[in-house]
Amino acid sequence: MNISEIMVKMIAYSEGNLHDINHFLKVYAYAKTIAECEQIAPGEREALEIAAILHDIACPLCRKKYGNTNGKYQEREGILLARKFLEDTDLPEEVKERVVYLVGHHHTPRKVDGMDYQILLEADYLVNADEMQLSDENIRSAEKIIFRTAAGKTLLREIYGK
Repeated sequence: MNISEIMVKMIAYSEGNLHDINHFLKVYAYAKTIAECEQIAPGEREALEIAAILHDIACPLCRKKYGNTNGKYQEREGILLARKFLEDTDLPEEVKERVVYLVGHHHTPRKVDGMDYQILLEADYLVNADEMQLSDENIRSAEKIIFRTAAGKTLLREIYGK
């Protein structure tokens, strides 16, 4: 199963929720852009791109089960959902496990253990800053605390004028 097929499958999984679909498409676009600018290795980029598509897979369940999409709930529930989503794919097992790991940690900016993880955090923040209308102060703080890649920092400054 290739990236496009995973994307189509995730769109179907989203059951017409345009916010969720548009969110993961934007995160995917930023993640792919940052990864290409940072010249991330193809294997690492594959896991990153799939994780960007699946990162919020638990949001529909969290809305029903908890009444919100708190990041900790998303991480906890997302691990099982991402694993199930990928089980019938022909992806290498190590790619599947890395995607599941990234989905299960995409709201945890501590202990980042790879460029794929770092880029997913940055891409998700770039989208969330707009969708949540985060303050200038929050964006300035995020640049210092979250952003590590040159491409991510450039995008943050260009988009949000910082």
